[in-house]
Amino acid sequence: MSDASNVSAPLVGIVLEEQIDIGVDEACAICRLERTQIVHLVEEGVIDPLPLPPGAASVAQWRFSGAALARARRAARLQRELDLTPAAAALVLDLLDEVAALRQALGR
Repeated sequence: MSDASNVSAPLVGIVLEEQIDIGVDEACAICRLERTQIVHLVEEGVIDPLPLPPGAASVAQWRFSGAALARARRAARLQRELDLTPAAAALVLDLLDEVAALRQALGR
């Protein structure tokens, strides 16, 4: 007999590589953020869109790397769990990056 309550759902994920190039709408879906939240993260320097082609200046034309998306997801989690502003999340992420760099320099 099969018990439906013991069946676990399949794990679904997206592999974010640095070489990928994701549009703003896909970034919103992946990070589970609204476009305005992505704009705030860019304005606060949490993430940077990839360089735009000549003549492109619209938010709709922004593209992001996998590293930017991973950072946006971390920032969103910090904002949600610790009730931080985008500026505070940017500061926390910068400090975490600095700690990781120092640990790497120490050979840990």
